[in-house]
Amino acid sequence: MQQDDLPVFFLSHGGGPWPYVEAMRKQFSLTEQFLKKIPALLPHSPSAILVITGHWEEKNFTVSTGTHPPTLYDYSGFPEHTYHIQYPAPGLPSLAHRVQDLLLQKGISSVQDSKRGFDHGTFVPLALMYPEATIPVVLLSIKNSYDPLIHIQVGEALQPLRREGVLILGSGLTYHNMRGFGHPHSMASSEQFEEYLYDAISQPTPQQRTEKLIAWEKAPAARQVHPREDHLIPLMVIAGAAGKNIGKRYFVEIAMGVKMASYSFGTLKT
Repeated sequence: MQQDDLPVFFLSHGGGPWPYVEAMRKQFSLTEQFLKKIPALLPHSPSAILVITGHWEEKNFTVSTGTHPPTLYDYSGFPEHTYHIQYPAPGLPSLAHRVQDLLLQKGISSVQDSKRGFDHGTFVPLALMYPEATIPVVLLSIKNSYDPLIHIQVGEALQPLRREGVLILGSGLTYHNMRGFGHPHSMASSEQFEEYLYDAISQPTPQQRTEKLIAWEKAPAARQVHPREDHLIPLMVIAGAAGKNIGKRYFVEIAMGVKMASYSFGTLKT
């Protein structure tokens, strides 16, 4: 029996290892609540998870092929215990190869990395969604050119995975300016920019959505919100993978003085 296509998500993953720091965890209480809900909202349990994280960028698109990816502590200044977190989900080389094949069918080259581990943009949401860490996880890097169109095309190439039982997650932030967190003017900037993104993802056709997303720098406060767009680019991949599904706001968190939104594409169980 053919399975229903899994939805795809762009998740604003919060700051550093926040679920493991009590003061930060309180700030991201909505994020925790909604991430924990995702498994129950899917039409069926995923056989594997593919994560496109804003914390991994390479010259070429790169796929993780390790069978036991390590945990990466790609942050600084946090309590000692946050450097001992483990998320021991297995990798899945067969999925990594399938990702490469799908990209190649669309003329997009990629390379492999057998040593890449789970950065905090990966293990933070997954530890809340699937704390048992038994579902295999593969990572796909963004390309450091930050070209929005090629990332949308990557997402388009990956669409078949949705009907093959793979949950595709983009992990980033709708607001990512380290100097702006907590600044009195940042809330307005984050709201203005997120309204543009929400309008873009809720366009009635993929073509209209793509047009707005590739023009993101014309949005209000765009460069105040994303001096570098590493945390925005995963949304482009998710928008491509969404196909004809129209985007919806999954939830909005207000923390560190800014608004951060997460989006879903596809049918969720109620």
